[in-house]
Amino acid sequence: MTSYEQLLQVLRDEGHRLTPQRLIVLRVVAEGRQHMGVDEVFREAQSAYPFMDLATVYRTLRLFKQVGLVTEVAIGDRLHYELTHPDDRHHHMVCRVCHGAFNLSPHYLEEFNNTLVNEFGFIPDLDHFTIAGVCVNCRPQSPEQVGVGSEEFTLDEDVS
Repeated sequence: MTSYEQLLQVLRDEGHRLTPQRLIVLRVVAEGRQHMGVDEVFREAQSAYPFMDLATVYRTLRLFKQVGLVTEVAIGDRLHYELTHPDDRHHHMVCRVCHGAFNLSPHYLEEFNNTLVNEFGFIPDLDHFTIAGVCVNCRPQSPEQVGVGSEEFTLDEDVS
């Protein structure tokens, strides 16, 4: 797991100042649950620093995404954020019914990546891949209703 000090060092190495607002937002995301919405980050940050404003949280999360500290995941109609862990790379499956987010191991996309490269000469950016669909808990009994094959899937723990 990435330590808080390592995250701070990434910001320093990229030439960014360690402002109180950035430190607070980083601490909130580092200590929070996975896939935190902007509103949730803002509430937590504002409880630690009452002068925090929503625009600062948006700017700070955008900066953290640019330098690779957080991953942005669209869940429903909102963006959520989680720390990027180099040793725990994963993608996301987001249920369009319950809005649950489930981790998807990168090995599932290796064949897809190879197909795009070999057949089309296209090198995809699959570092942060999210696929929408219907999870096993929400799908109807008849797989044909949602276009899912008849095989059973085992999902990682819901991390929303």
